[in-house]
Amino acid sequence: MTSPKALKKHLRLEALGRRDALDPLWRVEIALEMAETARDHLAIEPGQIVSAFWPMRSEVDIRPLMFALREKGARLCLPAILDKTTIVFRELVRGAPMVEMGFGTVGPHAEAEVLDPAVMLVPLAAFDSRGHRIGYGAGYYDRAIAKLIDKGQPPRLIGIAFDCQEVGLVPDEAHDVIIPEILTESGLRRFDIA
Repeated sequence: MTSPKALKKHLRLEALGRRDALDPLWRVEIALEMAETARDHLAIEPGQIVSAFWPMRSEVDIRPLMFALREKGARLCLPAILDKTTIVFRELVRGAPMVEMGFGTVGPHAEAEVLDPAVMLVPLAAFDSRGHRIGYGAGYYDRAIAKLIDKGQPPRLIGIAFDCQEVGLVPDEAHDVIIPEILTESGLRRFDIA
């Protein structure tokens, strides 16, 4: 019998293969459309802290979406990798220096303010119709979300992906964080997670 971890690895590789095969010019158009969807359908209060992510590899380029949320008054932050198990979210301020974070991504410099996001835009490798996600395997987001929940500040979680990253069924594991909303090129999907 295949372990949940091995099955997740297989599903991750398949979904990322489909994502990598998407036409780069189409991805640019879709990024702009997703920014419009977010502007029209994501209720963000002025001053609300929203964590985003700098796109790496073939991820959805959410920079247009980030700009749309900033126009709505959001305070943006990006993940900063501190060590092999920990990320924090540093404020993204226009004109402030950005530094390499590893994994082909960048984030705000160490002097940027660390914030606790109320809304998290979560990258993912794959997801299913129940809102279960497969990340990239390091568990950074699972731990960061658990830390916010432990502080009594459960964030609103919105996964960001392309439709082609949907899989039939993500195997359940105890540490998994379910994402109640996923934004894809088809729109904002909400899952019933009772």
